[in-house]
Amino acid sequence: MIDLYDLHPNARRVLDCVVTASSVLLCLLILPTRLPGMELLSVGPNWLLIWVVAWSVKRTMLQGALAGLILGIIQDGMTSPSPTHALSLAIVGVLTARIRKQRYIKEDFISIALIVFGMAVLAETIIAVQFSLQDLSAGLENGQRTLAEIWLYHQQIALSSAILSSLWAPVVYYPLNRWWEQVQDSEQA
Repeated sequence: MIDLYDLHPNARRVLDCVVTASSVLLCLLILPTRLPGMELLSVGPNWLLIWVVAWSVKRTMLQGALAGLILGIIQDGMTSPSPTHALSLAIVGVLTARIRKQRYIKEDFISIALIVFGMAVLAETIIAVQFSLQDLSAGLENGQRTLAEIWLYHQQIALSSAILSSLWAPVVYYPLNRWWEQVQDSEQA
């Protein structure tokens, strides 16, 4: 096991970057995966949203926005760039950092799960609004969804994503938060 206190500050920063980047990569790899028990109405947990919440909860709004924007662009590259996930994840990063969890909410799994639940609903609503605006600007051609269909489907997706993401949030949050606290403690020592 590596003792962070014995590492040179530059080595500690590099190791922190490697651990953080590896956690993002892991979330990216399991994002399209649908394991038994990990989906509800064909919707899985939003792993990148969980990661953005875990990152942003103790950071500035700018750091949260940048993390959300970068992960949203990566997710757009994996799926479709229209509607963009970058907007919703950036907003999630800003709002999560704005909550200033350490002041208003006690440190526990339930508070993180509640934050993730609310942010998942918000993120899916932002996506639904983008779909609605696209369809309104394109007109209702053959094969286009109606606004009623978009918002009915949105309710199912938002609730399923929020439930699953909030249930799986501690799996991402706890080890990352613990790691980041150790890194911060070792830098102050």
